[in-house]
Amino acid sequence: MAEDKTFNWLDPFSSVDLDVDGRTDGIKQWAIANREAIQPIKGFFDGLIIRIEAALQAVPPVIMLVLLVLIAWQAAGRRVAILVAACLVALGFLDPAAWSLAMTTLAIVISSVILCVIIGLPLGILAGKSDRFEAAIRPVLDTMQTIPAFVYLVPVVMLIGIGNVSGVIVTIIFALPPLVRLTSLGIRGVNPSVVEAARAFGATPNQIMFKVELPLATPTILAGLNQTIMLSLSMVVIASMISVKGLGNEVLRAMGRLDAGKAIVGGLGIVILAIVLDRITQGLGRSGRARGHRHWWQAGPVGLVVGLVKGRG
Repeated sequence: MAEDKTFNWLDPFSSVDLDVDGRTDGIKQWAIANREAIQPIKGFFDGLIIRIEAALQAVPPVIMLVLLVLIAWQAAGRRVAILVAACLVALGFLDPAAWSLAMTTLAIVISSVILCVIIGLPLGILAGKSDRFEAAIRPVLDTMQTIPAFVYLVPVVMLIGIGNVSGVIVTIIFALPPLVRLTSLGIRGVNPSVVEAARAFGATPNQIMFKVELPLATPTILAGLNQTIMLSLSMVVIASMISVKGLGNEVLRAMGRLDAGKAIVGGLGIVILAIVLDRITQGLGRSGRARGHRHWWQAGPVGLVVGLVKGRG
């Protein structure tokens, strides 16, 4: 028979047991009982990841490299395009399997970012328009940003199981808050006089949102998207602990075997992907002044093609 502990006012924590771990064990039973209800969501996520990965893997490496360089040129200019080309060539020559692993990692990141945008953009807009909703969602975002990633690996695996889907869900939880916060900040940062002028000219609330507030908030929203992409990449190695494929899994396996060479290859691959995605998204967020007050279609490869067509005309 366990001895009753007398309450000690100087050390109350050792004499009081709220049995938190025992009570929360019921979450595991609930997860097991409701696992079938989660399968449609898992199927949707799995289908999205598989389709994106299949598309990336189907494109020959040289063609994919050229496409990414053209995107970088269009988004951020020639210097960034040259940097992206050098980075991707270096990635391809790191290891014969590095490119394929990088495409798998890129598919996980793209899937996570797409779902973050679908979830985070409406939440950010609503938080930017409603003080009450922003106050309600702030502690949730604080918790998502501060809680260690390893903590929510367990409940996600209990509900979904191991694999790429669980990795995407964990990545969404980790990478979503910056997009919501910066979208809200961008909407709140729009000059009220501009909104009032649009309203005075008879613009509807939807027109004000899509033709005034969102365009003016775009640089801030794209900064949030940039942070979301970077956080998604930072989760690659942690998510590999629940059997997420790609460069992160290569790093984890190399750590288990004390294989420094493979670990360096995987780590450098992640760094190169981070540089490429960061430079492209930063270029997308440039203002019209930074582009010399030109439209996007007047610069880069699209501008070159348009100029050639006009010259022939």
